[in-house]
Amino acid sequence: MLNYLIFDVLLPKMKKISLNNLQINEDLLQFVNEEAIPGTNLDINNFWRDFDAAVHKLAPINKKLLKKRDEIQKQIDEWHLSKKVSDFEKKEYINFLNSIGYIAKNQGDFKIETTNVDEEISSIAGPQLVVPVDNARYALNAANARWGSLYDAVYGTDVIPGEIGKAYSEERGKKVIKYVREFLDDIFKINDGSWKEVTKIQIKNSELQFLVGDKLVFLENKNHFIGFNGKKESPSSVLLKNNKLHIDIIIDPNSSAGKSDKANISNVIVESAVSTIVDNEDSVAAVDSSDKVKCYRNWLGLMKGNLEAEVIKNKKKFIRKLNSDRIYQSPDGSKIILHGRALLLNRNVGHLMTNPAITLKDGTEIPEGIMDAFISTLCALHDFKNKKNSRTGSMYIVKPKMHGPDEVGFTNDIFETVEKVLGLKKYSIKVGIMDEERRTTVNLKECIRKVKNRVVFINTGFLDRTGDEMHTSFESGPMIFKGEMKKSTWLNTYENWNVDIGLECGFSGKAQIGKGMWAMPDKMADMMEQKIGHPKSGANCAWVPSPTAATLHATHYHKIDVFKNQSEIVSRKKAKIENILEIPKADRPNWSVEDINKELENNAQGILGYVVRWIDQGVGCSKVLDIKNVGLMEDRATLRISSQHMANWLHHNICTKDQVMKVMKKMAGIVDKQNSDDKNYKPMAPNFERSIAFMTACDLVFKGREQPSGYTEPLLHKRRLEKKAIR
Repeated sequence: MLNYLIFDVLLPKMKKISLNNLQINEDLLQFVNEEAIPGTNLDINNFWRDFDAAVHKLAPINKKLLKKRDEIQKQIDEWHLSKKVSDFEKKEYINFLNSIGYIAKNQGDFKIETTNVDEEISSIAGPQLVVPVDNARYALNAANARWGSLYDAVYGTDVIPGEIGKAYSEERGKKVIKYVREFLDDIFKINDGSWKEVTKIQIKNSELQFLVGDKLVFLENKNHFIGFNGKKESPSSVLLKNNKLHIDIIIDPNSSAGKSDKANISNVIVESAVSTIVDNEDSVAAVDSSDKVKCYRNWLGLMKGNLEAEVIKNKKKFIRKLNSDRIYQSPDGSKIILHGRALLLNRNVGHLMTNPAITLKDGTEIPEGIMDAFISTLCALHDFKNKKNSRTGSMYIVKPKMHGPDEVGFTNDIFETVEKVLGLKKYSIKVGIMDEERRTTVNLKECIRKVKNRVVFINTGFLDRTGDEMHTSFESGPMIFKGEMKKSTWLNTYENWNVDIGLECGFSGKAQIGKGMWAMPDKMADMMEQKIGHPKSGANCAWVPSPTAATLHATHYHKIDVFKNQSEIVSRKKAKIENILEIPKADRPNWSVEDINKELENNAQGILGYVVRWIDQGVGCSKVLDIKNVGLMEDRATLRISSQHMANWLHHNICTKDQVMKVMKKMAGIVDKQNSDDKNYKPMAPNFERSIAFMTACDLVFKGREQPSGYTEPLLHKRRLEKKAIR
């Protein structure tokens, strides 16, 4: 075993200012007073007075709810340990979960009553981006990903076969045009011909017309055409609409692409990321005041509409800003204004973590989720005035990692308190429920009931949900191989259950039912084949890892009318809770040492590849190469499942500590090689005892059993602070 060195370091001492009963880091206080509050009509002294009172009222409740998590987990552990055999009657298990309050009582049917919801959430189905808030350039790219070039998305990915070279390939360009024309033929059919044959596009008598040879042809569905730019006899762009999503056909005979095209079409711009989650949670590494201020400052810039970032592309510098709205002329001559940016939601952190940016009168750190709610909404006050984001006067907060109805109810209390302190109308803050914890899944209906006047979103999350599945049932036995989880009874039932409950509670046309992330940004052909399953499942949004993926995935929502699909799904046979509670443990495993080591290596690879950037560079979301050198988007959710899986196998003697340590050291060397081109990378091998990153990765496995709900944040934050303190 590795002998851990104890780093005798002084954590960075930030200057704190005493204010009422609070000790506030100077940089955070300055940000709030000098950047966030000015322009909101709030009085600075009143804000901090009311914030102080609210936090000291809410923090003890937060602590009590976390204690309840531990108590319930202890009862479940003891129940499993009391069983003499690994198998037990499902009915007995469910009765036990009811008896300890793990499963809440069904209070009857109801419908959500949320109002003032922007159409991007209520009535437009489409892709949803998730972007770390601490990177201004990424945040701007994601906000601007409302519109994307389908030509570029197809050309630059494996959606069409062939090599993607640096120099333009005319042959590949022709394949792109063929691919896009076939898409247009599928969605916007021409009554006597094909988009491939069109030689001219014009508008006459408020109608879109095409020349195909000597024939004048029209759209089969004339309602698809809603606007244009330029002259009617030779428009510069034509705006089409299907399933409430827009496509802009760009016509430019002077461009290189337009010159070589029969109809002078130079590009096809697709409405893509209809909404974007700007993330303070799993995709960022924010452990102290300076980190949090960076996150809040970027969010403030998005809410004010003035966020900028310097970008270097092709050795040229330029300033990236938020896109302007898109303006068109309708066939009858009126103006059409379309939003140029994705609707932005803010994912706060959950109830677990605290942050040293503010300390309370008892000397404890502020619950970070409470701080996020106040300051992210404070920043959004600017949007309530300028309506650059929400046009309905709403602030959208996605709340992750809540366990059951009481914790969702507490979130409702936090938001109501924030509204009172900031002088907002009740229910101005909307909430998205991340259905990623087992106790939330089985009680999803009752969770929604707690926020029925502000809920706008429920979303399944395979990775965190699997991590919690493992931790909750840790003592029941060894878990099945990670790759088998997607075939398991509980997971498939969970995905259907989420949609069933959402529709039962009246989400269709009012709120989003979402699905999880496609984690392989370089595998777009596979995404196009598989991710159409999300709109087919009744989900009106699904997560994508990049603007390019959003543009490609958007085409699925043209092919599938999600709301029509939901009207059919609502009458299907409902998913059963007993199937959700099917524990994915292995049935008397008799695995070979080779298979066990392969699984350990796969897990260790992902853990080390992610943790080394988190600890050493403060990168919360990155593309990590797996054993086969396939890039996977990793964040704390992927880390949770891998670390809990290894910890579970250790606990049940599927492997030994020495075996795991040997694997960790082997994979650290491989991860080092995979990152050899990164000038900021610090190798973990061979000086393992001096690598805080390597020690953190080991802790996540060897101490995984004792981590609250199997979360990785406590260890990551502790070690990152150590790393930042070393000068």
